[in-house]
Amino acid sequence: MPRRRTSSSSSSTGSSTGATGAPAAPRNRTPQPVRIRRRSFGDFVKAFFAFVALAVLLVGVPGALATQIGWPLPDGVPSFDWLQQEITVHTFLNILTVIVWLAWAQFTACVLVEMKAALSGVGVPGRVPGAGPSQLLARQLVAALLLVGATAASFTPGLSQLGNSYDANQKPTVAAAQATPGLFAQQQEQASGAAAALAEQASHAAAHADAGGGTAKQGDTKFYRIQPPEGRHHDSLWEIAQRHLGDGRRYKEIFELNKDRVQPDGSKLSEASLIRPGWIMEMPGDARGGELVEMPDEAPNVSPDVQQQISDYARTGDHAQGAGGAQGGSDQAPGGATQVSVPDQQRPAHDGTGHQQATAVGAESDSSFGLPEALLAAPLLAAGLLGALGRRRRQALWQSAFGSVGGRRGMEPPTPSGDAQDVQDALLVGADPEGVRLLDRSLRGLAASLAEESRALPVVYAAWLSNGDLHLQLAQPAGKPPAPWQQGQDQTFWMLSRTDAERYEDVDTAAPYPGLVSLGTMDDSRLLLNLEAVPGIVSLSGREADRAAVFASVAAELATNGWSDRMTITLVGFGEDLTPLAPNRIRHLEDIEALVETMEAETRQRRGALGAAGHDSVLTGRTGPAQHTRWAPHLVLLAAQPSAEDAVKLAELAADASRLGIGYLVGTETGDLPGAAWEMEITGQGKLLAPLLGLELDAQLLPVAQQRAVVELFVEADPERESDGPANTPPFLVDISEQGRPAVYARLVGPYEIIGLDTPDGERSALLHEALALLLLHREGVHPRVLSSALWPRGVTDDVRNALLDRLRDWLGADPDGTPRLATDGSGRLTLAKTVVSDLDVLRSLYHEATQGRGVGSRAVRGRLLTDALVLVRGPLLADRPEGRYQWLSHEIVDAQLPLLVADTGLALCAFHMEKDRAEKAIEALDAALRTAPADERLWHELLRATHATGDTERLTGLATDLIGRSGARGLPPRTEALLDELLPTWRDAIAAAG
Repeated sequence: MPRRRTSSSSSSTGSSTGATGAPAAPRNRTPQPVRIRRRSFGDFVKAFFAFVALAVLLVGVPGALATQIGWPLPDGVPSFDWLQQEITVHTFLNILTVIVWLAWAQFTACVLVEMKAALSGVGVPGRVPGAGPSQLLARQLVAALLLVGATAASFTPGLSQLGNSYDANQKPTVAAAQATPGLFAQQQEQASGAAAALAEQASHAAAHADAGGGTAKQGDTKFYRIQPPEGRHHDSLWEIAQRHLGDGRRYKEIFELNKDRVQPDGSKLSEASLIRPGWIMEMPGDARGGELVEMPDEAPNVSPDVQQQISDYARTGDHAQGAGGAQGGSDQAPGGATQVSVPDQQRPAHDGTGHQQATAVGAESDSSFGLPEALLAAPLLAAGLLGALGRRRRQALWQSAFGSVGGRRGMEPPTPSGDAQDVQDALLVGADPEGVRLLDRSLRGLAASLAEESRALPVVYAAWLSNGDLHLQLAQPAGKPPAPWQQGQDQTFWMLSRTDAERYEDVDTAAPYPGLVSLGTMDDSRLLLNLEAVPGIVSLSGREADRAAVFASVAAELATNGWSDRMTITLVGFGEDLTPLAPNRIRHLEDIEALVETMEAETRQRRGALGAAGHDSVLTGRTGPAQHTRWAPHLVLLAAQPSAEDAVKLAELAADASRLGIGYLVGTETGDLPGAAWEMEITGQGKLLAPLLGLELDAQLLPVAQQRAVVELFVEADPERESDGPANTPPFLVDISEQGRPAVYARLVGPYEIIGLDTPDGERSALLHEALALLLLHREGVHPRVLSSALWPRGVTDDVRNALLDRLRDWLGADPDGTPRLATDGSGRLTLAKTVVSDLDVLRSLYHEATQGRGVGSRAVRGRLLTDALVLVRGPLLADRPEGRYQWLSHEIVDAQLPLLVADTGLALCAFHMEKDRAEKAIEALDAALRTAPADERLWHELLRATHATGDTERLTGLATDLIGRSGARGLPPRTEALLDELLPTWRDAIAAAG
């Protein structure tokens, strides 16, 4: 892939060739003087008031206390008589004085810490224990005072460079910028204004491009050695430019001076976002700061080896342009981040979720039967969508339970068709809920283990699911991992085998890494990038349609994944509205202006919250005693191309975003964004390229047609959506007359029995029974790949699947007219003949006929049909199914439908008997329904009313006692308590007397 051109290099052709096309003269190592922003009168006013406030707080307060009240320390050693003295007003004043002295001492310490961090130009200010508000005030006052530091430095260089090396040969016309790292730099940048910043950036690039022929003296040249990571802080060209040039946007000047020069480790700087510890950077002549070294004349406080490296590097200044990309075995990636590496392969290939990658799966993928391949290849995304869709449909069923009996909507979810049906089948085939469950348990188990050891969560940049194992790639070494985790291929990898992961139990702890999201696969390994941990922006370039497919996949997985608790996902520039996938997580904003305004407020709020809580990052808030705060991430997906001004604003916001739990994924047409830590490109062939990270993935995509189909599934399942028709009508009605006796009858409600067929011989009997159960629960038809993935979750070859279907056809046989009982419809889905019936089909048909058919006009018919329906209920669905089989039932909602159907039948039969005051018959019907639907509150309410109708107070008290015992520590539901108060006002006293 060709190396991308940075904006500075692409916009200044004069820097590489002359007008005639000949090579230009070597670049000048000392840039020409550039124009800097002048401090305004308001800046001086702010600085003056900050100085006055600091003087009053640091000098005036202790002076007033010392002269008016006295020193807080006693003159001598207090005696025991002091404890017996009377407490007077003077005693309280003395105590208050000591508190004020302590507050002053704490504030003074905060000022000293903030001043030291600002003057040293290194790192983020330390945190004074218990001084959140005090240190915040000190930070603001010191920042305001230092706002004019650069101007003051131009007049008093000795003061501004106290403790730093100063270039005596520097021309006075060169801008001298005071280094103000961390929050000071961000406040100073925000004060400068985005428009002025862009003008400065353009002038810097133009001035550097025009500086063609001269070379500075070696004595004028400064060098900086890239520092290793410290905590969560990593060196980057942006931060280096902030500290030593006063403006992070001047990082391109550093890049141009050092591009393609051979570093001490043999590799080269080819992109501005890629630097590594130990590299040497030649700096512009106006650089300032104590970490800079003037070479090769002298190198104070530098070891001989480093001095020799800098000397050798200085001789490569007139380097050739246009060399290749990064070389050598790098372990650092953009912005100082650890390079994302594929874990070592150790066992036969599996895919990223533990499914076998035998030739079976490969053969099956060649015949996808028209199902969307993108979802078939995205097991974690498919599992999340399928789980969220199931929860949405269950919610609709439960909400419908409060509708009128027999006439409410939602008893049967709408059957999808067309693209929505294909997408649903693809979700069923591709989903790996077991992989999601293991990933979630493994991450939470790791967090719990670290909390027990009083250790902080390490910063995780990426996770790999490879060979069935989980590999976490850390930003930096974090010591020995807690058991059963093991050290991976190096100190930045923690590995957990699938066998160990399966031993984890559910733990009550916050999700440690909710920002992990699948990007694609490489070498049979699935990569999940931790968006909230990236030290800056992740940019994505490529064609708009290809970018949109990546963005939609990322958004959909973040919204529905099973390894996070809660989060906010802000979408900008999305063509499709993805809010129906997760209304509580996803929000769409109209434009980038609204995004910047929102994120500026969010960033301020999170900084203040972290400071007040005493945390250095959101990871601290997810472990230990503070984990109840949860610290949910906020992930921003900007699919639209930002303008140059907006891109700079986003870069400023993202500078400290990883510490705050905020992640940015931004689309770009050019691949050049300021502040971009990681740069990726999506190709038209579905490849996700990140050369600087060493990645070439088969991208995980969600194309626009499948986006619409997925959204349609969720919209149709929305419990608040108005129904267009009688949604409570079963999809398959059985002829319940004597003439409608089925040829094959399967009993699914309770123990599994089949009437009308011989029991198959051999080991395949269980598979044939399971296949028939799946077909009976989906009378609309089952896709062959859905059937095979349900029976063989780890994959199977086409010939094995086809052999099973042949046996299933032979077992079911044909009707007397020769029609096979297992057929294939026009879409290729497997369907059963109407002569193959289950008791669940009969139960649905009886209830429908009793409440909406003949039973509406005939009381006798209604009673008989409801009684016959309740007789069919023998227990839960497939009560005796073998362990390890029928795992596909976790995708179904029949486990919610059956109890509701049984409860509705029991309630209808109870109402039928109560019309004639047959309370005992009503109680009998309700007891039968409660055996299958014991958690349905409606059944208990009607049972209380029917028992009250018998006039037996003691029996009613016993029922209330039973209800209290079932409710446990939660107590009775409010509606149940209110009903008991109405029917038996003395129930509390009666139960208390009974013990």
